[in-house]
Amino acid sequence: METKKYSSYAQIERELEILKIEKEISYQKLTYGFQKTKESITPQNIVSDLIGTYSSVIPYGAIVSTAAPFILNKAIPFIKNWFAKRKRGN
Repeated sequence: METKKYSSYAQIERELEILKIEKEISYQKLTYGFQKTKESITPQNIVSDLIGTYSSVIPYGAIVSTAAPFILNKAIPFIKNWFAKRKRGN
């Protein structure tokens, strides 16, 4: 990286302002990416991804993919309650 030469303080201030804005943009991109990742990591998405992978490997995947919404709707509330009770020590 070549060292820049400035002829005035105004050029230095302008460069610092540009770097500050670039830093803020990078931070916002990182925050947005983290938020999207956090939203995509839910039990329903994880299970549906597993079922999708499983159904592509197994020839009877059509049966699994049609039963998946029913299974998810029944299993996820049960699992949530189980974890909630486990945390409370009941």
